[in-house]
Amino acid sequence: MKALTFSTFGGPEVLEYIDIPNPVLKPGELLVEMKAIGLNFADVYRRKGNYHLKGTPPFIAGYEGAGVVVDANNNAGFKAGDRIGFADVPFANAELVTVPVDHAIPLSDDIRFETAASVLLQGLTAQYLATDSHHTQPGETVLIHACAGGVGLLLTQISKLLGATTIGLTSSAEKAQVALNNGIDKVLLYQNDWKKELFDFCADGVDVVYDSIGSTLTDSFEVTKTCGQVVFFGMAGGDPAFVDPRMLMDTSKTLTGGDLWSYLTSKEERIKRANQLFEWIGNKDIIVTPPTVFKLADGAQAHILLESRKSNGKIILVP
Repeated sequence: MKALTFSTFGGPEVLEYIDIPNPVLKPGELLVEMKAIGLNFADVYRRKGNYHLKGTPPFIAGYEGAGVVVDANNNAGFKAGDRIGFADVPFANAELVTVPVDHAIPLSDDIRFETAASVLLQGLTAQYLATDSHHTQPGETVLIHACAGGVGLLLTQISKLLGATTIGLTSSAEKAQVALNNGIDKVLLYQNDWKKELFDFCADGVDVVYDSIGSTLTDSFEVTKTCGQVVFFGMAGGDPAFVDPRMLMDTSKTLTGGDLWSYLTSKEERIKRANQLFEWIGNKDIIVTPPTVFKLADGAQAHILLESRKSNGKIILVP
């Protein structure tokens, strides 16, 4: 089979589209012919050698995708031809992938492969942030860092669906327009005096901040109202400053960590959460931005675009 691989760490130029042996099925696994593969920053980090990586060279990145079962391997409940997706299976950047049955998420015929590969990782992240890390209530005001990114766009829509007013932070007027087109109520730019602008919009501060930047954590607490919450789930901008517990006590504010893998703990949880996401999409409660599509063979160009931070919405790879 063909796969997008790398044998040394470095820039997009280390990626090679080569022939490698087909994967060998183990008990409890399905063999899936990939139809669409989600590209994420974690794949960039793996290519650079600064993120956890399974296997030996040539390495295969990718953890998210959708395809068709070509060998059910005598696993109950599955047969050849079944459509499935997954959010957390390694070696996805290949024509064939072995998928543990507990990680396989059945796809109905109305969910396109491209949609599943676009939303499973980021959509399930946005879902747990708005419903588990923080229980969004009607009338609340939420602040979303990186609001024009994949998680930010979906988190905005889910928060609004649950009745919240949404404020976003982003880095350019172009990205602000993307967020506004996505239905966000207010967008602030990092390079401006955004904290003052936020208090002009909501004098008491916000009920919850979703911070995926890290280096902004202190600012996030400053704009959170008394008894409010900050959900910290990423470090795109670097490590955060240490949080003073005395500040938390004096202001009755809460810091919550967020990691998707704490919630995708069983086959049942994966399917339940994915079905909720697909229901929202099917009802048009949330709208998925059409992805930018690259051939898997052109994966280096896809990595270049992702790292440029000029893309909007999801990038997917198609074998």
